[in-house]
Amino acid sequence: MKRQDKADRIGEMLDELYPDPPVPLDHKDPYTLLVAVALSAQTTDKKVNEVTPALFAAADTPEKMSELAPEEILELIKEIGLAPTKAKNLSKMAFQILDAGGEIYPDWDFLESLAGVGHKTASVVMAGSFGVPAFAVDTHIHRLAARWGLSNDTTVERTERDLKAVFPEDTWNRRHLQIIFFGREYCPARNHDLTQCPICSWAATKKRIADEAKR
Repeated sequence: MKRQDKADRIGEMLDELYPDPPVPLDHKDPYTLLVAVALSAQTTDKKVNEVTPALFAAADTPEKMSELAPEEILELIKEIGLAPTKAKNLSKMAFQILDAGGEIYPDWDFLESLAGVGHKTASVVMAGSFGVPAFAVDTHIHRLAARWGLSNDTTVERTERDLKAVFPEDTWNRRHLQIIFFGREYCPARNHDLTQCPICSWAATKKRIADEAKR
């Protein structure tokens, strides 16, 4: 089956399973989404959602965040991975946003210039808060794209390029969320029998199925 044919069939399945997937991080505006996504690196969304209520009660704007010392931010987010680095980044980010006028706005260069914000984080904010077409590829989407034969690249950046090539632009914002939800429900990283997966069972190569069965 050609890559495009696979993508078309996968897209139809994902639209049926998750027609309107929500951003799985609790937030109320572009700034709180930016903070939540920045905190989610190497941490589950569930854990981030457990930590952010207290954080946002103390600082849900750049102004309020800038008034907290990095040590105070750390105390509020200490349960998540890489907390010391993330606390410093949130503090620096707040001052960067204030220097730029105090608002989050839909500009790639601006978002990616902020402390602790990479292309994936910027993509989630551009899509989730501003409706700008973006395909946020994290390690989970990278893995599923390889399993399904939609990309055979070793880098997240090139996987993003491959996925954008096979999925229509007007589906990108929901498609990356759909893949995340599908991975959680049907296609986990470990102990996954590809032959029983609704997508891997027909989209993965025989070699891929055999290789993963040995793990």
